[in-house]
Amino acid sequence: MKRIALIVLLSYLIISGVAGQDLTIEKAVTHAGFYPNAPRLIWGGPAGGYLEVRNDELISTEVRKGKESVLFTRGDLNQVLEKSGLEPLRRLALPQVMPGGEFRFRSGQLFVDYDWKKGVVIRTIKLPERPANLTFSPDNQKMAFTRGANIFLYDENGQETMITNDTEDGILNGQTVSRNEFGISGGLFWSPEGNLLAFYRKDERQVPLYPIMDMSKVPAEPTPIRYPMAGGPSEYISLGIYDLKTGKTIFVEENAFDEERYLTNITWDPTGSHIYIAVLNREQNHMMLNRYDAQTGQKLLTLFEERSDQYVEPSRGPIFNPTNPEQFIWFSERDGFDHLYLYNTQGEMIRQLTSGEFVVTGFAGWDQKGRNIYIMSTEVSPLERHFYRVDVQTGSRTRLTPDAGNHSVQLSPDGKYLIDSYSNYSVSRRILLVDEKGKEVRQLFDAPNPLADVKLGEYKPLTIKAADRKTDLHGFMILPPDFDPSKKYPVVVYVYGGPHAQLVMNQWLGGASGWQYYMAQQGYIAFTLDNRGSDSRGRDFEQVIHRNLGQAEMADQLEGINYLFSLPYVDRERIGVHGWSFGGFMTVSLMVNHPDVFQVGVAGGPVIDWKYYEVMYGERYMDTPQENPDGFELSSTLNKVRNLRGRLMLIHGDIDPVVVMQNSLDFLRKAVSEGKLVDFMVYPRHEHNVGGRDRIHLMRTVTRYFEDHL
Repeated sequence: MKRIALIVLLSYLIISGVAGQDLTIEKAVTHAGFYPNAPRLIWGGPAGGYLEVRNDELISTEVRKGKESVLFTRGDLNQVLEKSGLEPLRRLALPQVMPGGEFRFRSGQLFVDYDWKKGVVIRTIKLPERPANLTFSPDNQKMAFTRGANIFLYDENGQETMITNDTEDGILNGQTVSRNEFGISGGLFWSPEGNLLAFYRKDERQVPLYPIMDMSKVPAEPTPIRYPMAGGPSEYISLGIYDLKTGKTIFVEENAFDEERYLTNITWDPTGSHIYIAVLNREQNHMMLNRYDAQTGQKLLTLFEERSDQYVEPSRGPIFNPTNPEQFIWFSERDGFDHLYLYNTQGEMIRQLTSGEFVVTGFAGWDQKGRNIYIMSTEVSPLERHFYRVDVQTGSRTRLTPDAGNHSVQLSPDGKYLIDSYSNYSVSRRILLVDEKGKEVRQLFDAPNPLADVKLGEYKPLTIKAADRKTDLHGFMILPPDFDPSKKYPVVVYVYGGPHAQLVMNQWLGGASGWQYYMAQQGYIAFTLDNRGSDSRGRDFEQVIHRNLGQAEMADQLEGINYLFSLPYVDRERIGVHGWSFGGFMTVSLMVNHPDVFQVGVAGGPVIDWKYYEVMYGERYMDTPQENPDGFELSSTLNKVRNLRGRLMLIHGDIDPVVVMQNSLDFLRKAVSEGKLVDFMVYPRHEHNVGGRDRIHLMRTVTRYFEDHL
């Protein structure tokens, strides 16, 4: 992994200086004006061009010479819609490009397919009533959706068919399962031809009902949820397959492990004859990739297995070669980093396609001949994301994004061009058209600095050794705009620290939030460090936290504090910490485990004891309370409340279904019994995060707490 020295990082500085307007907390929280208004571009124009909406005109740009053509205006389209008796569009948005080249728009409760060449509406599809989890068939003519606990099919003629008919409380069909872990984001899976529909069936009748109160009613009403807490009963998942022609449903046969197994990464093969499932035991340390007959549900083959002394976390299904349905790519961390492996459908590994001390973070597709794949990875630096072409035969990689930063790339359908949108410490947004060799064809957009007139502090990227004395950690601090090195400044640490999150990046603003810049403007040093356990650094970097959440993370955060203490302008008697969710857990943990270091903490939606958290995430990292009593005891903050010396505020949404409010309430109960004073703020009718306009109120509350006590 490329090592970036502190002296190099310090050369990349986001805007600093004292001239300019002050930030308001409203702008800081909403990020109003923090980011440029970059154009949205998609492929799909005539002759392989790209599309953009500008001034209510749909514009197609030819790739080679950059010639622009207005395909039609909103007014043109609205005239056609009104002649067809349809509701006109209030604004013109980028359409969905259909396989035949027509464009699909949303008009009221209709999807409208528009043939722009002929200027006619060729198809309308009416939305069904009260749909959830809406999923179009591959030909975009039919829809599957859920209503309540069941699945419905809606065909091109507006005919609605009920596919499942479960009425018992605790059984749900066609919805996401496993609380969205393992990359699961839905519960409906169309076969390639659209003749079969696979779906999750979740049976959580054995999972206890957890009380959530709806305070909007008078009197308040209970709206209980099923919440599987660590070590307790979990949901039972099965996979059904509905045949649209026969109207019959079969279920795949799976008897591995026990009923609380996970069925993840549901993937159809290109022929639609087979379906693949990554089956994982509840302990999450043994995975089998299985193939099933889509007509009978019979398990045909276990292609391979993966085991770990810590955990296996499959998050992507097989990615089939479009020119050879007998080959697919599999993501795995088996060598320590998330890499790609080429397999055949008999489960034989053909070759490892990528290797090295970096993480493949995304897969963009195959070329038309199936000879190359396109990926995103951290090979240049864990702080950056770059786009590569990989030769499937040799594994050789060609980097297609030469400029430093974090790139988001759209590959053209023919694989010959890409739209590269990126930012870095000094570039707020730049969009380039690049050819298949990585050569810039032309610049499509280059944003000016949107914060040029705003008074911001200096952003300083940092590299700090972890508590193991060998691992590099990445962080940053933001100095006050009128920084004077002869003065002493308080510090506010913003922390997350958990898996699947990375806060420090070489992108515009460096991963810092507007609120952190606001706090710097108020005279604080803002500081953030990505400790071991966080994202994009490989398996061992993350799995050091296994069975002992909070321990390595706190040790690394303290190394960050030691670095701050080495600076003559840091007031070591005024160190605050703030975080949300896992960051809330870290905030409370730091306050009660290291009361001599942290004087003020604000913890939002905090996990207080991991035995209160759900099975899927919690048991992956901690096992069960029965299997790991010492780890749960060590990570709990309840047994350390007596250590609290500083000022601590807990904040919770009263209908939080993710980190239930029992966490905060039990901490408060313990604080009362220990005679410790703790502040508490509830956000009524908010779930795990406080959004909308109320978020401004939230951050005012957090800010005032530091102003009053730090």
